[in-house]
Amino acid sequence: MVTLQPGDKAPAFKGVDQDGNKVSLADFKGKKVALYFYPEDDTPTCTIQACNLRDNHALLKQHGIEVIGVSPDTGSSHKKFEQKFSLPFKLIADEKHKILNQYGVWDEKQMFGHKYMGVLRTTFAIDEKGIIRKVFLKPKNKAHAEEILKAFAGTK
Repeated sequence: MVTLQPGDKAPAFKGVDQDGNKVSLADFKGKKVALYFYPEDDTPTCTIQACNLRDNHALLKQHGIEVIGVSPDTGSSHKKFEQKFSLPFKLIADEKHKILNQYGVWDEKQMFGHKYMGVLRTTFAIDEKGIIRKVFLKPKNKAHAEEILKAFAGTK
């Protein structure tokens, strides 16, 4: 269950992206970050969300916002997803659910009466000081970049 709230310090994390590069929240100190957690590469809803962020990536960058995706998929799965959809941002592989658990987004879900563990699609807007500005518990996948821009409105 997501318990992090706006005003909380974003948990520090370390991971590896689709290119095998180490990535940590500390790498983005002094920058705004849209840290988005999604269930699975190349699935319909996850693709809609990723492509919305891709299509608006230049605008997000113009406002100083870095996008980082995290899912339990492998680095090679992320690489295929990145290449298939020309995704211009880092995708962190979190197969052991370490980052997912730090952010409280690995939890019980239910579909058709079946309970299982999975990723709660959630985005954290993190400011330059590492403080969570906004938590999107149910992002509007087709308009997610717009939501993120609004969360950071009024910041330089």
